[in-house]
Formats: sequence, C-alpha cells, structure tokens
Amino acid sequence: MGAFTLEHSRTAYGADIALYGSAVLALAAFLLLASPHSQWLETAAVTAAGLASWSMIEYVLHRFILHGLQPFKRWHAEHHHRPTALIFTPTILSATLIAALVFLPALMLGNVWRACALTLGVLMGYLAYTVTHHATHHWRAGNGWLRKRKQWHALHHHQVERAGYYGVTSGFWDRVFGSDRPAGTSTDGSTNR
Repeated sequence: MGAFTLEHSRTAYGADIALYGSAVLALAAFLLLASPHSQWLETAAVTAAGLASWSMIEYVLHRFILHGLQPFKRWHAEHHHRPTALIFTPTILSATLIAALVFLPALMLGNVWRACALTLGVLMGYLAYTVTHHATHHWRAGNGWLRKRKQWHALHHHQVERAGYYGVTSGFWDRVFGSDRPAGTSTDGSTNR
C-alpha cells in the first residue's frame, strides 16, 4: 500500500492521526513560544476562527466533493460499502490541501502568525473530525455526544443514494441547509412528491 492509496494498514491509519495530533501540538507550541505576546489575543481569535470554520469546510467537502465530484465520489462510495475498512484521505493529500488552501492564502493575506493560527484552528478541526469519524465506525458509544454522532452518521450511511446528514463532528450545517432528513422529506416529516 503506497502513500496515495485509500485503504491503509493499521500502522498508516494510526500514523495519520498521530501526525495531525503532533502537528497541532507543535504549531500551538510554536505560536505560544514564538509569536509576539502583544498578538496573543489576536492569535487566539484567529485560531478560534479556523476551528469554527472547520465545520463548514467538513460539510462542504463531504456534501459537494465526496458525494458529488468524481473521482472523489467513487472513492467515497467505497467507504460507504465497507464502513469499517481503514479508508481515508492519504496524509500527503490532506496535508498538501491544508497547506495550499489554508496556510498559503492566509500567509499572503496576512502575516506568518495569522497564517499559523488559522492553520492551527483548521488542523484542530480536522483532527477532531478524523477521531470522531473513526469513533463512529469503530468505538462503542460510551457517552451521549458520541452516541448522537454515531446515530447521525449511521443515518448518513443508510441514505446512500439520497444522502443527507453530512456533518460528522456537528449537525449544525445540515440543519441550516435542510440536509438533516431524508431527501424528499419536508421539515415537518411529510414526503414531498
């Protein structure tokens, strides 16, 4: 299995989570130790904005890329067919996308501290997504929040053709855009025909 395969060994799967966890810790330490103290409040706010933006990024990627754009749609369908298989975006691809679509634009529009802070927030969101998605397929639901996320994600997996329930870490954007119910169903539960 190479760096660009979708299904990975347990070692590669765990390494991806460890890499992103280490990146979050390293970037947070870098910002705490190296950024100007006078900018800590701004750095914290930009980090929070990056984290908050993750739920929208997650929703858009899942709904419009993974369920709408080839070849990603075909690749994601494999996950739907085998939900417990260790299938995930290759680390080299996800890291490259985060660098190219988050860090570099933020650097060009701001400064290194803002770019690092925004990237840290997005990385935190991505790590939370990765762990949550893994948990929905592989862990027992020990608490109310995880149980709710597992039920939500199960609804997504059982709506294969009509999809819906795209949020993994949150159902917020599904509620905003009405994808929190089976396709063809109105907000009151009646069928639209």
